Amino acid sequence: MHDSDLKFSHYPMTELLPAVRRALLDRGEVTLTIADPDAGVGLYAGEITPAGVHRPWSTWTDLADLLGAHLLTPERAGEGLVRVRLRAQAHSADPDAAGYGAQGDWARVDKLEDPVFLFTLVEALRRAGPPQGGRVLSLGVNAGRELDALALAFPARSFDVHGVDLDASALVAARQRHPDMMVHELDVTTLPQSSLGRFDLVLALSLLQSPGIRQDVLLSALWRHHLTPAGGLVLGYPNARYRDGTLSYGARVRNYRRPDLSLMAADVTDARRRLQRQGFKVFVTGKYEVLVTAIPSEATTPTGLEL
Repeated sequence: MHDSDLKFSHYPMTELLPAVRRALLDRGEVTLTIADPDAGVGLYAGEITPAGVHRPWSTWTDLADLLGAHLLTPERAGEGLVRVRLRAQAHSADPDAAGYGAQGDWARVDKLEDPVFLFTLVEALRRAGPPQGGRVLSLGVNAGRELDALALAFPARSFDVHGVDLDASALVAARQRHPDMMVHELDVTTLPQSSLGRFDLVLALSLLQSPGIRQDVLLSALWRHHLTPAGGLVLGYPNARYRDGTLSYGARVRNYRRPDLSLMAADVTDARRRLQRQGFKVFVTGKYEVLVTAIPSEATTPTGLEL
């Protein structure tokens, strides 16, 4: 167990996990010889194969995420075995530490590279189904990358898109990405007094838990002043953070070492109940970002939501 290569092909997870954790703390990197997951496709994790305990690749990606490590490219070791390496992640700042402007690390993040987020966002957009030429409002638009999903969801439709953000440099980047979009340098807490008008779709992704924003007040302003009668909402609640460039599952709470989903779950439940009381049908989907999609109760849920 003290070798640089931990031969854990026959060990249970109860022994493997603490040993790998200790090795990462001691050396920052560890190599494991394990049963080749490809050879056990269709088996349950923990079933025994001639090469050892079967575990799918998802087990190893989860283990790396749990222990704050990168899972590096494996190599075959013969006799149904593979070697995998885990390398401890660097202690880098969260991408929003320098703000959300175009010069900060957040500008490097492309959430649409998360296939689950892309899939569930397109699904949510198609549920809301803004009409051809409809008005779309993106709150906290930042550089506007997520709006690329509109073209994937509706390849034959065009929209009158408006973006709202407090950061002027982010809005410049958004206009460069979407030249036809109207941008508004505006605090979303002032929406009840704004003259933006009404929209067929409102997006608020990774916004409602921001400091200074009261979800109840903002949602009330949206359905009272900024939604058409047939309009829909797509709200996003982060259930992850970035560590050393890698998306790590689980909402983090200040002063907690491990993820705690209680605040995120409470906000999602509160939004769902408020929207249902206003006559919306509500859907909750997603993984690293939980999406709450609301459409009028009389609306027909469309078919063909998938990509």
